[in-house]
Amino acid sequence: MIENLQNAIRSWTDILGDKQVFTDPYIPEKFRKDTNGIERRIPALLRVLDAASLPGLMQISHQHAVPVYPVSTGLNWGYGSAMPCIDDCVLIDLSGLVKIIDFDADLGVVSLEPGVTQAMLADFLDAQGAGFLVPVTGSGPHCSLMGNALERGYGVTPCTDHFAAVTDIEAVLPDGRLFRSAMNEAGSPELARLFKWGIGPYLNGLFTQSGFGIVTRISIALARQPESVKVCIFSLKEDGLLEGTVERLRDLLSRFPGTVAAVNLMNRHRMLAMTAPYPFDQIGPDGLIPPVLVERLGKQYLISPWTGLMTLYGTRASVRVAQSAIRTALRGIASRLVFLTHGQADGLANLAQMIPGTSGKRIAQTCKTLALSLDLVNGRPNETALPLAYWRNRRAPTPGAMNPAQDDCGLIWYSPLIAMKPTQVRAYVDMVQRIACSFGIEPLMTLTSLNDRIFDSTVPLLYDKNSPVAMQKAKACFDQLLDTGREMGFFPYRLGPDTMLEFQRRHPRSADLAARLKQALDPQDLLAPGRYR
Repeated sequence: MIENLQNAIRSWTDILGDKQVFTDPYIPEKFRKDTNGIERRIPALLRVLDAASLPGLMQISHQHAVPVYPVSTGLNWGYGSAMPCIDDCVLIDLSGLVKIIDFDADLGVVSLEPGVTQAMLADFLDAQGAGFLVPVTGSGPHCSLMGNALERGYGVTPCTDHFAAVTDIEAVLPDGRLFRSAMNEAGSPELARLFKWGIGPYLNGLFTQSGFGIVTRISIALARQPESVKVCIFSLKEDGLLEGTVERLRDLLSRFPGTVAAVNLMNRHRMLAMTAPYPFDQIGPDGLIPPVLVERLGKQYLISPWTGLMTLYGTRASVRVAQSAIRTALRGIASRLVFLTHGQADGLANLAQMIPGTSGKRIAQTCKTLALSLDLVNGRPNETALPLAYWRNRRAPTPGAMNPAQDDCGLIWYSPLIAMKPTQVRAYVDMVQRIACSFGIEPLMTLTSLNDRIFDSTVPLLYDKNSPVAMQKAKACFDQLLDTGREMGFFPYRLGPDTMLEFQRRHPRSADLAARLKQALDPQDLLAPGRYR
């Protein structure tokens, strides 16, 4: 194995040059750190600056039987960052592939490489004067668009499902051969970029959440900047109002598809984590914020047991109709219901800064968070959600772009799917509350609508990464949530590398088909071994 690795490194160096090949212990630190507490032996890292070199790199991997693991920007915080599923994989760093290859300004389809970030696309569209929205996420402006789409991520802009917006893919297979969709290869690349399903068997989906190839290019259909963008914010003064709210929101999503793009329901703990500092000096003997203090902080920061955020897109007339329907639907159940444009949110944040005293500062912070959230729904990437990862970290963010892994934040995401049924939502919320608290983890919850039938919930398990005991509790909490949630009918839409190996045991027939496909494409299992299998 050592001889094979050494021979492969020499061959890879011939292609990339010695400045783009890093061996242990000279691999950049950012590829060794992770918020989940995962550790892997990584013998080498290959920095790729030209996608044309990837077929040769994979041929060398195949020739010398050295496993490799590609990453886009490696900023997959809470889901494993850049960590492979198993030890001794050579990392292929694709963050240097930053070309925006093609942009159809008439039809709003952009083709780009793995290293293109949300911020890069925003700058590109601004320079073009193009009226399209970036499919943003809460992970921040410096994260890969492709990486999120291939993990089937989602956001709150009109294209909620980010892989649904991917129309075409090009990839390098494990043996170095190139894959293009049938319509692209047949000589209709423009049509391939415009029509997701192509012709013949749909193969593009094989490259999501898999190790079947290294995707070098995706085409994304962007949402146009609508005439009107508003956010509806409302509060639920009592936890018991949740079930009725879910039913009414489901009806609104069904009646106004496209106009009501997505709904977020966030519990008080989640909102406090984005707004208020963690009260380290007032923690109870169970390691949690006492309920009476949670209640007091909620009042100080104007945060109710549940906060709803609903995004509306369309013409002024269509948004006005939806706005009226929302007021009617939520009457008698929602409090502090307001509709804000981006400009109004900014004005509110500026006005709140003039309120004197400590209470004024708290209200101003809440309004600032709200204004930044309005940036996101307008397709403007920012870091408004990232401070959440630092809530239980005594270390302040390093100046510059936030990087929770580099700053030793402890974060593990539990992200299950829940049917949009009031009884199931209640059972889920109670389950998370009970299990998280039993492990000394604050129960932070968000429910995000993917459509009018299903929520995805994100639960950040925040812990002190410098404490082995705290890390062990956080991992045990995740395992318990995974097991209990599965028994109750909830299962994550994505997993981290240390959970993927267990995943295949839960679905033997599906895993068997995936294994047979993998065997045909990668008989030595050299590309991303263990990934979702």
